Amino acid sequence: MYAVVGDRLVVHRGHVDSPDRDGEILEVRHPDGSPPYLVRWSDNGHQAVVFPGPDATVEHYGQSPGHTG
Repeated sequence: MYAVVGDRLVVHRGHVDSPDRDGEILEVRHPDGSPPYLVRWSDNGHQAVVFPGPDATVEHYGQSPGHTG
């Protein structure tokens, strides 16, 4: 997983009745873009250091949602 500041982290929920969660990546702590990331969640504005799991993807700035490249 690779990200830069401004990208969006999306955590895909495994349940039909649970929406995906997304947030803006505010800080990338490694020069190669690997986790952890400081994320501001869009649902509540809370900021947290996140170590994304296999259910997460990064939407790179300027790309359409759903693109996982």
